Amino acid sequence: MNFLYRCGWLFFCALFRVYFRGRVCGADNVPPTGPVILAANHASFLDPPFVGSALHRPLFYLARASLFRKPLLGWLLPRWNSIPVDRDGGNAAGLRVIMDRLASGAGIILFPEGTRSFDGNLQPARSGIGLIAAKTDAPVVPVRICGSFEAWGRNCILPRPKPIVVKFGSSMRFESLRAEAKNCSRARLREIYSQIANEIMAAIAKLPRDL
Repeated sequence: MNFLYRCGWLFFCALFRVYFRGRVCGADNVPPTGPVILAANHASFLDPPFVGSALHRPLFYLARASLFRKPLLGWLLPRWNSIPVDRDGGNAAGLRVIMDRLASGAGIILFPEGTRSFDGNLQPARSGIGLIAAKTDAPVVPVRICGSFEAWGRNCILPRPKPIVVKFGSSMRFESLRAEAKNCSRARLREIYSQIANEIMAAIAKLPRDL
């Protein structure tokens, strides 16, 4: 971790543990080194830093490209391992950076739903995460964040001290689909992306929602 990343990590660790009485389950399902995709549900602005604070390895995050044009955030976000993406959750440049980071052995947090939930319930997965998962050999670890919507969902002006639990499931590999994706038609490729995305979302849904 670089100095500023570690400072942020320590701050969010304290916030997670003290203010939100945070707990972590299944962190040993995440490899301590090497490439990994953490696929999490998304209900709050708290989700990215709290998934990151649940682990002792640095991670990369996606952030809206417009945030990088703001004076302070534009300087800080790259130092917090953030990757700029467009409003739809990805672009060619952002995809290249994601793949480069995974190829170099980094971990990255992705949100299959693409945007925060409006009611705290899981939304359908977008195919973008299926594309990324199909083009890498990195394991995919499903993550369920429980309580973040109640703590600071779209309907909350300020964060509330509600308990939050971050749960990590067993890793997923998709060996057969990844192998097929290398030599199939474009139509079948789109089906593979959707299938992988849906399987990831189903794995997230299977993780207990209880606190």
